[in-house]
Amino acid sequence: MTDFSSTQMRRAKIVATLGPASSDEETIRSLVDSGVDVFRLNFSHGIHDDHRASVDIIRKIEHDQGHPIGILMDLQGPKLRVGTFEGGEISLKDGQGFNLYLNEHTGDADGVMLPHAEIFEAMKPGMDLLLNDGRLRLRVDAVNSDAAETTVITGGPLSDRKGVNVPGVLLPMSALTQKDRQDMEFGLSLGADWCALSFVQSPEDVKEARHLIGDRAAIMVKLEKPAALEWLEEIVQLSDAVMVARGDLGVEMEAERVPSAQRKIVNVCREQGKPVVVATQMLESMTASPSPTRAEASDVATAVYAGVDAVMLSAETASGDYPVEAVQVMDRIIRYTETDEHYQRIRDLEEAPSEESDNDAIAAAACHVAHSRNCAAVATFTTTGSTTRRAARLRMPVPLLGLTPSLETARRLQLVWGVRAVNTRDVSSFPEMVGKSTRMARREGFAGDDDRIVVTAGVPFGTPGATNILRLARVGEFDKDD
Repeated sequence: MTDFSSTQMRRAKIVATLGPASSDEETIRSLVDSGVDVFRLNFSHGIHDDHRASVDIIRKIEHDQGHPIGILMDLQGPKLRVGTFEGGEISLKDGQGFNLYLNEHTGDADGVMLPHAEIFEAMKPGMDLLLNDGRLRLRVDAVNSDAAETTVITGGPLSDRKGVNVPGVLLPMSALTQKDRQDMEFGLSLGADWCALSFVQSPEDVKEARHLIGDRAAIMVKLEKPAALEWLEEIVQLSDAVMVARGDLGVEMEAERVPSAQRKIVNVCREQGKPVVVATQMLESMTASPSPTRAEASDVATAVYAGVDAVMLSAETASGDYPVEAVQVMDRIIRYTETDEHYQRIRDLEEAPSEESDNDAIAAAACHVAHSRNCAAVATFTTTGSTTRRAARLRMPVPLLGLTPSLETARRLQLVWGVRAVNTRDVSSFPEMVGKSTRMARREGFAGDDDRIVVTAGVPFGTPGATNILRLARVGEFDKDD
């Protein structure tokens, strides 16, 4: 096989959040050059004009570089918060009584307003409430329709509008607020490729979003509520991708359980062929430091060893002092990990996902042929991205070309492990398809004239999910003109 340096492409993808530290074209262009595959627009912050400006810049860079870039709009979801205090802050002591009021109440040392009827509806004596990202814990002693008496189990400072979590309880509320619905329509009008849903508790939340979004964007479910794990298989099946939001998940779940939950989520996503992203505090120290801690580097590598599709940067690129450096560090960690002998041994020892369809059988055959015949790449022709995603879940040892006539599909495939997404003109015959595949493999630097590639496609052309053909082709046998 020809020794092209680009065949050592990074397989795991990088998602970076845009914000005040990364809102100008120069910085965004540097982030792309450093390895960002998908940009996250966080609708918990910023105004619509800010996000519109970011999308315009991303699409300009995409046009300049001739390579698809994915855009993820991340909806805020419901925010459960206490009210305000007379002096802005109080200090709660262990064992003291503290009241919560549904109706207007200026906060003091005795109590504060909690303006969420859904919490009062779910509250029962003996249950716990967590405040300020889990730093404070209250035990409910008594509750009625508009007030609750609690005892402080873990005290500390509590200031205006701090968050509230209700662990182990399915709250009677939608994952989509009115703000989310407005933000969603705006993001869709901009052409966002992915829509991330916050506060998902059950499959019904995903179904509601699917009804509203249709096929205008792919849906990414953020798993940040432990209650959602009880429906994990069904939620993953209903979604197009999953984000492991470890920070929020860790508020309501004991810290020692989070790594196991992350591994379980990743495994279910891998089995179902759904992209999975690991997020939150991956290189957190780089918000203020030009280099990460050793523990953070290990954290990123652990996710890569597990075979995740992507890792995500949040504050590191949105508001940190070193946004470009954070992406460069993450890129280096991923690349080094993927060249580790232990990484490849893990891939070799993994049990092959079950073959549930003709697509899966063809993908498995392509992987076997590529390995046994020492091929340079596997090329998949796809309309919706399904064919390429099913091949990607096998974690092939060679580059995977996702060739599609749909620019929207190419952008969505930027999130998928090991895929070099290429938006190309449609084809009308299988020989034309093979010729285009060999030219693209050469153009992308994956193969030379003496190399062979595997081509998979479906006939009739343009039929989603109809992968039924596999061809082994020598690159040099086809015309070099694109």
